[in-house]
Amino acid sequence: MTYIIGRISGVFGAVAALASLALILVIVFEVTSRYVLHAPTVWAFDVAYMLNGAIFVFAAALTLRLNQHVSVDIFSKAIPEKVFRAMEIVVYLLLILPAISLLTYAGWSEFFKSWATGEVETVSPWQPKIWPFRFVLAIGLTALWLQVLARIFAPAENTTQY
Repeated sequence: MTYIIGRISGVFGAVAALASLALILVIVFEVTSRYVLHAPTVWAFDVAYMLNGAIFVFAAALTLRLNQHVSVDIFSKAIPEKVFRAMEIVVYLLLILPAISLLTYAGWSEFFKSWATGEVETVSPWQPKIWPFRFVLAIGLTALWLQVLARIFAPAENTTQY
């Protein structure tokens, strides 16, 4: 099961990489349009922040799978591996899993609410529907939630490369 969750995280990581390329293209288009053609876009800011949010949540699960989140290794290296693993499981069960569960629940709740009401981004002159962005956030948070479960049942992959 952890293998399947790891593959899901890998797919979302690849999607985050593609979204990064899309973000670069949007920013280059906006800058060119604004400063070369003197015709700024009405949509670039909204697309950019939505892509940035998608990149963040889609990359989070893969980052956890590869054990690349920021951590303080000074203390963890001084503890025997079995003790550290037991502490890690307790922290993930008591702190991280409940927090990610609440965030994921809130993400899905916000998606369904915005989808049902047809909510639009009110700050933007473009006023896009907001539910696609919230859907992406909910999916990304779900992938992270699954990866947290996988981390509880199996340690992170060893990513040390020399």
